[in-house]
Parts: sequence; structure tokens; C-alpha cells
Amino acid sequence: MKQLALALALLLAAPAAQAHDVITSGLHFVHPYVSEPIKGAMAGAAYVVIANEGTAADTLIGVETDIAMMAMMHKTEFSANGVASMVELPPVTIAPGDVYSFEPGGAHIMLMMIDSGLKVGDMVPFTLIFQNAGRIEVEFMVDPADPNAPAAEHMH
Repeated sequence: MKQLALALALLLAAPAAQAHDVITSGLHFVHPYVSEPIKGAMAGAAYVVIANEGTAADTLIGVETDIAMMAMMHKTEFSANGVASMVELPPVTIAPGDVYSFEPGGAHIMLMMIDSGLKVGDMVPFTLIFQNAGRIEVEFMVDPADPNAPAAEHMH
């Protein structure tokens, strides 16, 4: 089942991701991207699918980037009445053969005090910090903002 999930995640992301996928230390970063910031917004979000193609689990413990004052791993949660809120994620462990998705409406990389001058097509550097693999440099592409993404990910 894990292999099926991995194959489906990679297949679905493959057409858009081929130009900037990264594979290193047994970790495959599929379509890393930042949603184009809304003009005047103080926050934004970044997304990536991480597939562990190695033989040992690894844990994502932090994210850094120069395009924002602070980058944090968050998850969007919805209350019973449909109100979205942000919850900081603890370190994310990815077992061999597993996939973890930072995606609109779920887990995401929250970017506080984002550079609002980013344009679609820009490539921006991120450092993903893993417990075992250490610091991995990954370029994220600025993609058009998703009009269907929860507003909370772009505005708070």
C-alpha cells in the first residue's frame, strides 16, 4: 500500500515537477513550490511532497528560507463550524517507502513576513533540515496562487 501511495503521489505531481524535483540522501522532493504572494500580504505558504526512497526513516525538523523572516511547518485544521486555524506541526518523520505531503488545505510551510515581490516562475532557495540527512538545499518555484486554497494559508 505504501508503494502504491508513493507511485500515485509521484505520478500526479510528475508533469509539473520535472524541472525542479530534487533527489538526495534517499529523499525525493516532488514539485516544491511557493504560492505567489497576494500583494500586501504579510504571510504566504510553500508546499512540497517528500518521498522517502531510502532504507531508513528521517525526520524533517526545520525549514529555512531568505524569502521570509520565518518559515514554520503548520497544518490547517477546521473547527466543527468550518473555521480554519493554524497549528504548528511537530517534527515530521517519514518512514522508508512513505510520502508526506505539504499541500493546500493541509500541512504547509508557513512563510511569515514573506517577500511580496516574488513573481510566478521565480526560483527561490529553501533549506530543509533533517535529523539524519542534515541540511538539504531545495529550490522552490513560485507558482500562481491557488484560488481554491484556504484563505487562512495566505492571509494569516
